[in-house]
Amino acid sequence: MSSVWAMVRLPISQLCPDMTTHQHHNSAHDHAEHHHEHDHSHDEHAGHDHGSCSGHGHSHGFGHSHTHEPQNFGAAFAIGILLNTAYVGAEALWGVWAHSMSLLADAGHNLSDVLGLGAAWLAQHLAKRAPSARFTYGLRRSTILAALTNACILLLVTGAIVWEAVLRLFSHQAVEGNVVTWVALIGIAINGGTALLFLRGASSDMNIRGAFIHMAADAVMALAVVIAGLLISFTGYAIIDPIVSLIVSASIVLGTWSLLRGSLELALDAVPANIDSTLVEKTLLSLPGVGGLHHLHIWPMSTTETAMTVHLLHDTGSGISSDALIAEAGTVMRQKFGIAHPTFQVETGTSACDARAAGC
Repeated sequence: MSSVWAMVRLPISQLCPDMTTHQHHNSAHDHAEHHHEHDHSHDEHAGHDHGSCSGHGHSHGFGHSHTHEPQNFGAAFAIGILLNTAYVGAEALWGVWAHSMSLLADAGHNLSDVLGLGAAWLAQHLAKRAPSARFTYGLRRSTILAALTNACILLLVTGAIVWEAVLRLFSHQAVEGNVVTWVALIGIAINGGTALLFLRGASSDMNIRGAFIHMAADAVMALAVVIAGLLISFTGYAIIDPIVSLIVSASIVLGTWSLLRGSLELALDAVPANIDSTLVEKTLLSLPGVGGLHHLHIWPMSTTETAMTVHLLHDTGSGISSDALIAEAGTVMRQKFGIAHPTFQVETGTSACDARAAGC
């Protein structure tokens, strides 16, 4: 069972008050010295430079090799929800008729899957909404909340199953082993097939990973139910049913723990696990024209996108312009670390703010 689980801001500091004009799409705006580089396929965005207090650079990489928008799993979600909704009703009825805690446990997990898949699908849809004046990053973070919700639902349902299985250990009921086996075999096909629909996105998107783990957990549970049904048919020992439920529940909790921890860390703006912040700092310091840095912040915007802000001390004697420095830093952050939304505030020796000051 363990092999199944193995598959699987700060705001920019206040700029100095020295304000001048700059150009963006040939229109004037009042701003502090600000540099934007957008690598959209249509190259519409030009750089802008203004003010002598500090440089502020923002670089978006839409043309790079890293995933910027979440993949579309709409068909997978629709199929998974439809199949599992039908199966939940049928399995629950058979579980009551056969007096099988294993079947009822599996039906409970499938019900949590329907809710979890719905939450993940909604989050993926919301993540594609354009930013607004109120939600300036859009609703990308909903994918993180959906992954966290999936983990919590799965753990709560598993806890309920453990409670009922423990009660069954002390109140034996006859179980129809053959019925249990056949119904669970159907479950393996439905849950396993649905899990495969999300397999390609499970390693790169925690929202999709949550959906995958949900379905893989139910496939494992269904397999355990088949084993329990066969053992009951051959031995007549009904106590096998709750024992198998407890064993599988423990396995699911262990497999879900990483999803819970990972999604909670993302919700709390932790540096994504695939990014080494120390290496990011060393890489920035190694760039020509960078004499130092402070206030480096890296956080997830969604389960697939990462943002970063940093103050760079510009070595004016290097011969590298602030525009060139920002362009190079943005390219390196995108290509080496997959940080699609890096923002740079460039400072000179005379204009650099005190890193210890509250307004820096």
